[in-house]
Amino acid sequence: MKFSLRFNNNLPAADYITLARAAEAAGFDQFWLSNDLFLRSAPVILSAVATATERIEIGTCILNPYSIDPSEIAMMAATLDELSGGRFNLGFAAGAGEFLKWIGIPQGKPLTIVRESITAINRLTSGERAEFQGSSLQWTDEAYLRFQPLRRVPIYIGAMSPNMLRLIGEVADGGLPLLFPPEHYETVLPYIREGAAQAGRRLEEIDIAACIWCSIGDTAESAGAAQYALREKIAYYGHALSSLIWDRLGLTREDFSEIEHAIMVERDTAKAAHLVTPAMLKIGIAGTTRELIERIEHLISLGVRHLSFGPPLGADPLTAIQAIGRDVIPHFKERV
Repeated sequence: MKFSLRFNNNLPAADYITLARAAEAAGFDQFWLSNDLFLRSAPVILSAVATATERIEIGTCILNPYSIDPSEIAMMAATLDELSGGRFNLGFAAGAGEFLKWIGIPQGKPLTIVRESITAINRLTSGERAEFQGSSLQWTDEAYLRFQPLRRVPIYIGAMSPNMLRLIGEVADGGLPLLFPPEHYETVLPYIREGAAQAGRRLEEIDIAACIWCSIGDTAESAGAAQYALREKIAYYGHALSSLIWDRLGLTREDFSEIEHAIMVERDTAKAAHLVTPAMLKIGIAGTTRELIERIEHLISLGVRHLSFGPPLGADPLTAIQAIGRDVIPHFKERV
């Protein structure tokens, strides 16, 4: 059984060193950091985390081939893997089209460019030439790393749509399917299984992280703060989720329009958080570690072997890490 943490790249850079060290001490296996546009740079922060930790794996969740060229992503991945002593995992996907619009980048042919990019990046981090004449990539035989990579860097695909979920099963070392809410695992797993079957792979070959949002508080006061932290997160990202997730919750893109305007245009976080409805709150889990365990218990019976806990985690992320390490990790390690 694996356990991982995922953080957004919105905190002061030095905080992640403290959080990663705490995660390592608490028994987590992986530490993932997003690279959302116009926030802090995940590769820079993960370089610092790599040198400040010893055992825990690190990863990006996610880099995309539109705002960063796949050749540079391969360079970055191989370098971070070298720096960390073989502990880096590349979280990769098409990115959020809603955010790419901010810089005028169209998200054309996402499945094609992700598939071709993964093929090329795998070749490069394997120490091979990556000549490629595809629909999105046209590389010559001069496309190769001028240093010897430590290994082929594992690639985890971040996915919300059916086609991208199938691609996890088809070509990825691991998957980061966003389970908003946790019950959404029953929706995404058949797509991953279908992709694996088409490629002649076994599902057991793929490290599928059950990615959930949780916000933890151990007292009535901290539980209230935890719920508000989850409201803020939903307000910021809700409009950029997939229709699969909205459908699961009985919501639509339009339900988030007023919230999106409040936080993106008016820049009024409190107003946006207030507009988050009870149905939207079901996207994640807010409460004590006991409530967290109860909400994700059924995932184990569905075959989950990697639980990934994502932001906001709580009003105090450090305390949340320690609480999950104390209560949740031992509980599920004993179950498997």
